[in-house]
Amino acid sequence: MADRPNDKAAGTTTVEGRALARKVLQTEAAAILALVERLDERFDCAVSLLRSCAGRVIVTGIGKSGLIARKIAATLTSTGTAAIFLHPAEARHGDLGVIQADDVILALSYSGETDELLLLLETIKRLGAKLVAVTGDPTSTLAQAADVALDCSVAEEACPMNLVPTASTTAALAIGDALAMTLLVEKGFREEDFASLHPGGKLGKRLMRVEALMRAGKLCPVVRTDTRMRDVIYEMSSKGLGMTCVVDADDEALLGIITDGDLRRRMERGGEILDLQAADVMTRHPISVARTMLAAEALNVMEQRKITSLVVAEAGEPTRIAGVLHLHDLWRTGLF
Repeated sequence: MADRPNDKAAGTTTVEGRALARKVLQTEAAAILALVERLDERFDCAVSLLRSCAGRVIVTGIGKSGLIARKIAATLTSTGTAAIFLHPAEARHGDLGVIQADDVILALSYSGETDELLLLLETIKRLGAKLVAVTGDPTSTLAQAADVALDCSVAEEACPMNLVPTASTTAALAIGDALAMTLLVEKGFREEDFASLHPGGKLGKRLMRVEALMRAGKLCPVVRTDTRMRDVIYEMSSKGLGMTCVVDADDEALLGIITDGDLRRRMERGGEILDLQAADVMTRHPISVARTMLAAEALNVMEQRKITSLVVAEAGEPTRIAGVLHLHDLWRTGLF
């Protein structure tokens, strides 16, 4: 079959386009790598200012820098640092009241001469708020006015005309991520903290705690040590988890569990199992986890121990039952 008229041209365009795309990625990657050697005491000072901020971190920028500023503010907020985005033009039309003396301003401008940002300097200085600048020109007006200026200059933009902000905005975003992640570690921000700030969606489910998935109350299989095995088997069958917890006579302290495997092993030994009591069959000192454990961690325990259920315990001694987590409860989230 003969080539259609546009096939050859389209193929050439694809090859050239792919080469350009590779150059874009290489240029932006080089811009980020160049930042590594610039991380010095100025970065440490910026982190210190942001960490000691008694108010909020106000991230500001306009145009493409404004879009990057919004992302940095969102990243800071989601990792334990209270932050908001302030549009510098809107600030001049009534939003200046957002800035307070105990805030830290994180201002993004590649040139460092953006008029809308420079107009905010008088208010920032008058209130005594701290200013961290992220700019491509350490000698610019913004950089000179800042308490600390971080250099995000790039050798070239990824744009073939060297005009469209590409490598420079990538570098600014990377600096913002570096600040946010350093703050996260220094503040001792944990997975549990992240989970509490991301309760919805796929990420929230992946960080869900055991207490949100466990079977509790009447759904939790429980028998006493003196319960006859006929009733033990009924409890296990009716609750549908293939196991039951065994507690003391006061229905408080966890003493053991009975699983389908325990029943099978006891029956293989012979004798009439229905004549026994729960205490005769149970496995003592069962594995238990805290209700605040992440679901992903609980799954790891199950996989390591080759079990399908975990007793969820209340804090304190003796061990009291909060609920039971079954492997199926984790599978139902659709994430494991």
